[in-house]
Parts: sequence; C-alpha cells; structure tokens
Amino acid sequence: MKIRNIKIEIEEYENTDSLPKQDREMLTSATQAIDGSYAPYSEFHVGAAALLDNGELILGSNQENAAYPSGLCAERVTLFYAKSQFPDAVVKTLAVTAKADHYEIDHPITPCGACRQVIAEVQNRQEEKIRVIMKGETGKVQVVNGIEHLLPLMFREEKLKRSRSKK
Repeated sequence: MKIRNIKIEIEEYENTDSLPKQDREMLTSATQAIDGSYAPYSEFHVGAAALLDNGELILGSNQENAAYPSGLCAERVTLFYAKSQFPDAVVKTLAVTAKADHYEIDHPITPCGACRQVIAEVQNRQEEKIRVIMKGETGKVQVVNGIEHLLPLMFREEKLKRSRSKK
C-alpha cells in the first residue's frame, strides 16, 4: 500500500472588502442573480456569475422543481447558458453566492458534486483554468484557481475512451 497526499490551495479572505475589485464585482453580479432563483422547496437561493474572455458576463440562478432531480443549480444554469451562447469563449471566472429564507449563510457556499464535474468538463474543454469565487451572505470568501482544488480526483474524458488490449 502507498499513501498519496493531494495538495489543494484555497485563497481565503476575511470579507468581500479585502478582495480584488474584479472579484468583488463578480460577487455583486452573482448576488444580483439570486433574484432570479426559484427555490420554493429548499428556500435556499443561489446565484452565479461567469466572466468570459470576450467580456460577456453571464448570470444564472438555481431553478427547483417538485420532481427534485429536474431542478438545476445556479452554476450549471450559468455555464450551460454561457457555452451554448458563446461556445468558443473561455470561462475565466465563476462566482457563486447564496442566501436562505430563514437563516443567514455566514460561510462560503461551494458547488455541489455535479456542478464541480461540469466545471471540470468546461475547464478541460477550454484547456484553461477557471477561477472560482465562493461566499455566503456574510463572512469569509474562498477562491480557488482551477477546479482541481475543489475536485482533485475528477473523472476525465480519457477514462471513457480506453480499449482492452488483445493478448
């Protein structure tokens, strides 16, 4: 047996005031995107904003459905729209934030597993890292430079395209 260590790096800021200006603006846009959230079941509203290399800023929010698996997270709404409208554009930054109806979210909100895999697919496809900014309503902000810091053992396309060798 061999034990391997995986190193991830997360930038952590005390609050949004200590962020670079562009990151603050991204979080402001993600917060505005929350207004489009449809979350009557979880009462947990998420907004996301993606900055593309062509200057476009794409906003998205979570969209729930009574048949829970039919809903979609803000991150996937945002990235799917961005890539459908601007297929050749590179996603530079993705900001994510949330608010709840009955309590204050005082810690960074991280993408769910399905969203992490979608971010990984977009990043792998464009061959350029995506900066992911995460915050709650208040409190610290966390930033990673590349999805591998949120999904270190990601499933990759090459795992699908293998063949058995004949002996």
